[in-house]
Amino acid sequence: MARIHRSPYPPVDVPDVSLGEYVLAGADARGRHPALIDGATGEEISFGDLVDQVRSLAAGLLASGIGRGDVVALVSHNQPRYAVAFHAVLAAGATVTPMSPLATEEEMARQLRASGAVLAFASAAAAPTLHGAARSSVPLDVVVLEEAAFDESVADGERALATGARLPRVGNDGVALLPYSSGTGGTPKGVMLTHRNLVAALAQHAPLYRLTNDDVCAAVLPYYHIYGTTMILNYALRAGATQVTLPRFDLSGYLGLVERHRVSRGHFAPPLVLALANAPEVDAHDLSSLRLAMCGAAPLDVAVAARATARTGAPIGQGYGMTEASPGLTFVADEEVGVLSSGCVGRLVPNTEARLVDPATGEDSESEGEMWARGPQVMAGYLGNPTATAETLVEDGWLRTGDILRVDADGVWWVVDRLKELIKYKGYQVAPAELEALLLTHPDVEDAAVIGVPHAEGGEAPKAFVVGTPTEAELLSWVAERVAPYKRIRAVEFVDTIPKSPAGKILRRVLRNS
Repeated sequence: MARIHRSPYPPVDVPDVSLGEYVLAGADARGRHPALIDGATGEEISFGDLVDQVRSLAAGLLASGIGRGDVVALVSHNQPRYAVAFHAVLAAGATVTPMSPLATEEEMARQLRASGAVLAFASAAAAPTLHGAARSSVPLDVVVLEEAAFDESVADGERALATGARLPRVGNDGVALLPYSSGTGGTPKGVMLTHRNLVAALAQHAPLYRLTNDDVCAAVLPYYHIYGTTMILNYALRAGATQVTLPRFDLSGYLGLVERHRVSRGHFAPPLVLALANAPEVDAHDLSSLRLAMCGAAPLDVAVAARATARTGAPIGQGYGMTEASPGLTFVADEEVGVLSSGCVGRLVPNTEARLVDPATGEDSESEGEMWARGPQVMAGYLGNPTATAETLVEDGWLRTGDILRVDADGVWWVVDRLKELIKYKGYQVAPAELEALLLTHPDVEDAAVIGVPHAEGGEAPKAFVVGTPTEAELLSWVAERVAPYKRIRAVEFVDTIPKSPAGKILRRVLRNS
């Protein structure tokens, strides 16, 4: 019999509106209050200007034929214009598929083909790679966020609105976001997150994570990651808080930004916490404005978190989730940060249920097992992949997370281990199967397997076991030329054979124990 754990918090209402309507509901009233500031260039967009630009660009997209059912790629570092493009695409009724600007041409081409993107917005830095990807996959126009064409698109839409153009009623049933995730294993798949999923994710955290328009957030974790999309970009816009963006993580730049803009809320991933815990330059900056911080994307070492808090004065709470859950499933509420036991990931967020299932027997466990979760934030499925959807979304709407968790008698949760095969380097997902498929295309590689191993900087990093004749240096360089930086293999061990089951499945546990 299923043993269902339920959130201890009262249910929250999930409004029947689109993500844009929910997030930007109070923006007009906030007027000149700064919504986004580019920490690198100084460009600033107020809440009032943001709404105007979103509406205008959406009208321009509609006039060019982009609308419901279309997919638009968004490939950029964090900057204010990212928010304009993101919400304009949604306001036109289309879907955003975000990509890392660090992705290779081949990786971008693969996602363009899989998602069916018909247009792309890109940063100036990412545009050349994206142009190359489009040439080798699906022809599409690329609008560069920092160039005049973007401003002209906004102006064209503004004129269209002035002459009577109207934006559509979007609703909440359509797919708003199509990030690509490896889920519980395998190659990346398009995660279909509806407007309702994403509105629910924001509403579920509202009683727990209390941002206001007096808060300032440093947006250094990437918007193209689901953590950045939901818990930074859209959560801060909904709350009326100001976001200061950085194009990439740089400790000196981050510390200066916190000090200069009096950042009050920290959004961390474990590598940033590690830097705050250990880097000598932290002591040279006034970080007294930081009140609280949250950490997600990967497990956080308890001792490292304690050292970072001691140096910054900001207690750090954790949450747990995955792209397929928009992303939040558990969270440490503001009032419990520093109160609940270190290392826990909090309690189930409102409107969420969970089970713990023994992966060996398939039976429900009392206190530890694979977490299965259910709630309005859970994805609609994987785009064009009913088999993977059926493996992940099982009977009665339960989402198999692929992670082993435990829960105590007070309803507090801990991540124990990952059942799934994914490697998390600095919070980024790396699929072993993707790297193995690439390695097997090398002319001197006969067989290969990839596992995650401890890594001082990234927490975990890919290590390859290879049957073949290339040198380690040659193979490391060859792979690095073909994948994004976070996917690079960091070590190679040459072996006589790759251990496999009778069915041909790689026995990664044998490699880990070797």
